[in-house]
Amino acid sequence: MTRIARQEEPAMMDIPELALQWYRAGRDVALATVVQTWGSAPRPIGSQLVIDADGMIQGSVSGGCVEGAVILEAIDALADGKPRLLDFGVSDDEAFAVGLACGGQIRVLVEPVGSALPVPILEQLVAARARAEPVAYVTDLESGPARLAPAGAYPDRFRMDRSGIEDDGRTFVGVHNPPLRMIIVGAVHIAQPLVVMARACGYAPTLIDPRAAFGAQGRFPGETILDDWPDAALAALRPDARTAVVTLTHDPKLDDPAIKAVLRSDIFYLGCLGSTRTHAKRVERLQDAGFTPAEIARIHAPVGLDIGGRNPGEIAVSIMAQVTQTLRKRS
Repeated sequence: MTRIARQEEPAMMDIPELALQWYRAGRDVALATVVQTWGSAPRPIGSQLVIDADGMIQGSVSGGCVEGAVILEAIDALADGKPRLLDFGVSDDEAFAVGLACGGQIRVLVEPVGSALPVPILEQLVAARARAEPVAYVTDLESGPARLAPAGAYPDRFRMDRSGIEDDGRTFVGVHNPPLRMIIVGAVHIAQPLVVMARACGYAPTLIDPRAAFGAQGRFPGETILDDWPDAALAALRPDARTAVVTLTHDPKLDDPAIKAVLRSDIFYLGCLGSTRTHAKRVERLQDAGFTPAEIARIHAPVGLDIGGRNPGEIAVSIMAQVTQTLRKRS
C-alpha cells in the first residue's frame, strides 16, 4: 500500500496533547478555553490556547488584545493555582483592535494544569482522544472540579460538534469528537474539488485508487493516496462513525468491493456515483451478495443533493452538502 502523506500543520485539536506534553516537561501550564460567545467571535466555542509561565503560547481563543489579556491572566493563574473566568465585550468601533470581526462578547475559562485542571483528568482526556473515543470535558464554571463524561451523556452536542454551557448557566461541556474523515474511492475529476471542500469543512480526506494514472500525486498534490484495492485499503483504514465514504469510479470492479466493505459498518454516510439506472443494477448485485434492503437503503445514490450540478465542482458541492446534512441531522 503506497501512501502519499500530506504534511500536517499544527491544529487546534492538538492543544490538550500539547498542554500535557509541556506539563510533563516541567513547565507551568494553563489551558484557556472559549466557553461562550455572543455576537461576532473569530474562534468558536471550545477553541483553546495553551500558555506557560513565560508567556509562550500555542493555539488561539481570539486574537488582538483579548488574547494578550488572556495570557496575562493565565500567568497570574499559574502563580496562585486558581482558575479564571474572563469576560470580554466590545463595541463595533473597538472590535477590530481586540480581534473580533464586529461587536460581540466572549467568555474564556483559564485553568492551571495540576490544580484547577487535575493532571489525571488531562491524561485521561488525551488518552481517550488517542483512541478516537468521543468524550466530554465537563466542568462547573462556578465551583469545579473538572470531570470526563461519555458522549451518550450529551448526544445532541456530540451530533452537532457543539461545545457550550448547559441550561443551568454554569456547566460547561467541551466536546472532543474523533476527527471527521472522508474516504473517496476513485481519484477521478470530481475528487479533485471534493478533497479541497472536504478539508475546508474539517475532514481529513483519503483517496483510494489502484490505477496509477488516476491516483497520481501530480493530480492531488500533498493528499493521502492509497493504491491498494478498495476493500483491502478500507480494512486498513477501519472507518468508524465519524467517517463518510464516497465511491466515484463508476466501475463495479472498484466501487462494489468498497461498498460491500462498509455497508455493515458504523460509517455515517455512503454515497455512490451513478445514475438511477446504474444504481438499480448495483442494488441487484448487492441483493445477490446477501445484503438486505435496509442495508442497501443506507446508500445515497445518485450521490449528492439534487441541485442540478453538472461540472465536477458543482457535483462536489452537492456531495459535500449531502454529507453535511447527513452528519448534522442524524439522531
